[in-house]
Amino acid sequence: MSSSSSSVHPGMGAPGTVRVSHDHHHLGFWRKYIFSTDHKVIGIQFMLTGLVMFLVGGLMAMAIRWQLAWPWTEMPIVGKLLFPETGKVISPEFYTMLFTMHGTIMIFFVIIPLLTGAFGNFLIPLMIGAPDMAFPKLNMIGYWAMVPGIGFAIASFFVEGGGASSGWTAYPPLSTIETAAPGSGQGQTLWLLALTWSGVSSMTGAVNYVTTIVKMRAPGMTLMRMPLTIWSLLIAALLQLFALPVLTAASILQLLDRVVDTGFFTPTNLVVNQFNSEAAGAAAGGQPLLWQHLFWFYSHPAVYIMVVPAMGLASDVIATHARKPIFGYKPMVYSMSAIAGLGFIVWGHHMFASGMNPALGMTFMVSTIMIALPSAVKVFNWLGTLWGSRIHLTTAMLNALGFVAMFIIGGLSGIWMAATPVDIYIHDTYIVVAHFHYVVFGGSVFAIFAGIYHWFPKMFGRMMNETLGKVHFIGSFIFTNGVFYLMHQLGIAGLMRRTADPYDYEAFAHLQPLNQIISICAFCLFTWQIFFVFNFFHSMFWGKRVGRNPWKATTLEWDAPSPPGHGNFDHELAVHCGPYEYASPLVEEDYLMQSRDIGAKPAKA
Repeated sequence: MSSSSSSVHPGMGAPGTVRVSHDHHHLGFWRKYIFSTDHKVIGIQFMLTGLVMFLVGGLMAMAIRWQLAWPWTEMPIVGKLLFPETGKVISPEFYTMLFTMHGTIMIFFVIIPLLTGAFGNFLIPLMIGAPDMAFPKLNMIGYWAMVPGIGFAIASFFVEGGGASSGWTAYPPLSTIETAAPGSGQGQTLWLLALTWSGVSSMTGAVNYVTTIVKMRAPGMTLMRMPLTIWSLLIAALLQLFALPVLTAASILQLLDRVVDTGFFTPTNLVVNQFNSEAAGAAAGGQPLLWQHLFWFYSHPAVYIMVVPAMGLASDVIATHARKPIFGYKPMVYSMSAIAGLGFIVWGHHMFASGMNPALGMTFMVSTIMIALPSAVKVFNWLGTLWGSRIHLTTAMLNALGFVAMFIIGGLSGIWMAATPVDIYIHDTYIVVAHFHYVVFGGSVFAIFAGIYHWFPKMFGRMMNETLGKVHFIGSFIFTNGVFYLMHQLGIAGLMRRTADPYDYEAFAHLQPLNQIISICAFCLFTWQIFFVFNFFHSMFWGKRVGRNPWKATTLEWDAPSPPGHGNFDHELAVHCGPYEYASPLVEEDYLMQSRDIGAKPAKA
């Protein structure tokens, strides 16, 4: 585009509104790339930050796996660097900090920022034909609000008492009484601040996403013409808006418990006295279970905040590289909505072991199992899309298929885990770890990789190397299953999670070789990401240059330059058809772009 341009389009919100991209003017480096209000730059900022935190969370996972495979032994290289006197990285206290911060970082500073922050920011205006987000400055604030959260999380390792050590769920009284768990001192307070800042970041993004999608769609872009990626991000943003304030409020209440002894979650005097007689007088008879309800009221929908956008990304990638319309577009939209709706009424299945009333437990159990129905709709619609198609096994497509496979395995284990009698036995075993990681790691991460390989040409105007990408996928897929599939065996045998040395119990000693195999696969999985890191950064500067639409896709973002300039589009836009018009009889090519006018009139708002 020229250095000064503007475009005006009819708005899809209130009648008579217009969307204007403001005149472009020269911006310095800091304003253009650091404190930017351009949704594309902010999206890339979220992506790079999320990938860096992926490395941090991965290093913690490697330390955890070393301890579980070879307890209390010297960890090569890293151990000597961190603890030159003993060479041991892991102590019982440090182990609890590791798994607490690993879970926190991977959920709040990796998966959610990558899926909703990176792809949400970059794709929403482009895929609906808007010049930018509805609130560009608020968008900038959303990214920079995450930075203090990351700072507080990292700083917790360097304060007196060490990092947070009450698990990523932060159950009281471990999280509220400093002597209830070693290390739950200043680090736990910083953990709560990190969670609060992360919530501010996600909330500002959610407000922006909903407003932009509702008010700034291009002419003809009706709701049922939106790509499934946009539907998924809209649903995830609504989940954030309804659920996140509960967790933020709970975090503030727990922070007050720790700092000024308010007693919202602190147990009665008798319970507190078991841990800290000096604190008995400050206890106000709070309810630890109240925290669990408030925490899981957000944190179960948070699973869908991570998985639903992954479903949308995978759907677009599958349709594009299978050269076939999505099978059952409307059922896909309705099933995502149903998954999100049911996600709000099943939080109690995380609390079956807390002494729940059996009638209430039955309600949560049945509601949880019902989520299998809309989930099955999505799986069979993906399979229906693939059936009879002309599949192009690109790296993006392989990762999207990997997501579907991981989601199926994680979802199937979720069905029988939802049964209350089963959950009572397996609740604190490695089956839960396996199930959760199949859905959130195996599912979400493969969808993230699929999205990066697919939209990288649009972000940077260059193509990632397909050979390196396929090598990266094959190794990642094999080692991911090597890590988490075998954990089911550990869980069935009764091996407890969150223990630094489970082999202290003679009954579990025979499981150590299996744990060592898991750890070796984990180290290989971590090391294998070097193929992605090299491919990503090398391709960013030296990859093959591409045009606007290297995949011959149909959605609006491929009608913009690669990479898009100021205002995104260099011509007027109108939408004339749905998002997945592949093999259309109306054109000679095997794809019909949404913006192509072949005589049909745009739909009315």
